Amino acid sequence: MDNFTAQPMPASAEPVVPTTLPAAPSDAVRGAGNQAWLSLRFGDDQGTTRLLERAHYGPLRVQKALYPEHPSICHAIIVHPPGGVVGGDQLAIKADVGAGAHAFLTTPGAAKWYQANGKLSQQQVKLQLADSATLEWLPQETIFFDQAEVALVHEVELQGEARYIGGEILCFGRTASGETFNNGRISQQTSIRRDGKLLWFEQGALSGASPAMHNHLGLAGCTVCATLVVAGKPFSPGFVQQLRELSNQLAAGQAGVGVTQVKSVLVLRHLGHSSELARQWMMQAWQLIRPQLLGHEALIPRIWNT
Repeated sequence: MDNFTAQPMPASAEPVVPTTLPAAPSDAVRGAGNQAWLSLRFGDDQGTTRLLERAHYGPLRVQKALYPEHPSICHAIIVHPPGGVVGGDQLAIKADVGAGAHAFLTTPGAAKWYQANGKLSQQQVKLQLADSATLEWLPQETIFFDQAEVALVHEVELQGEARYIGGEILCFGRTASGETFNNGRISQQTSIRRDGKLLWFEQGALSGASPAMHNHLGLAGCTVCATLVVAGKPFSPGFVQQLRELSNQLAAGQAGVGVTQVKSVLVLRHLGHSSELARQWMMQAWQLIRPQLLGHEALIPRIWNT
């Protein structure tokens, strides 16, 4: 993306409406698009992670807690019933994971951001992890349609020994249908903090048909980019090299890949033309990383195969 910077730094209860999320919008604001927020709170209950609170406004929700692998790991599928985001829509997602709890958040399918119609669409995600908590944020791919105008903000706040795995796959245009991203603008900002100190920060903005779509400082003509970020502990040089070899093997010259570790943050990148290849790359990397970081085998969620 143009203007891109990445700055590593050294160092069941009744639903409760959170005060940090917007209240129900006025009629005037509603006319600008769908306003929706979702707030979740997970906690450890003697070795079982429970979804203690869930509150929502508008078309954004979680239906129920799932336990496909172990009671200590609570899976939740975030559903956006409209199936796509149009110009003017605003989404906010907040998740709190209590000490010792382990939550896994994903989506049932690709997120689709449609043309703007002169209005900016926005999504803000805020994830807060208490000491010794674990959160895996692995939504399915995001597709930006031509003429989309989108602003994305993703904030992660870790306390103590909390651990985080977060992934995203961004697709610019529906290339399978012969569509490209020639107009529009996507801006993105991601930050990870531990005990208030900034560990990782990056931001970027990409305009359709701009030089950044084609030059080597941007997408280099590619239409799919994917990122997997892991914060928890430093991995051994041998394990990082194993991830690099796996990435190169899967890419097989069809995509650019990279693996970088900066202190306790591990970042994996993929740049190519196939969302399926990006998904395969991310799943296999996650399957290697998860046992090393969390001590749990990585079982592919059933929803990813439907």
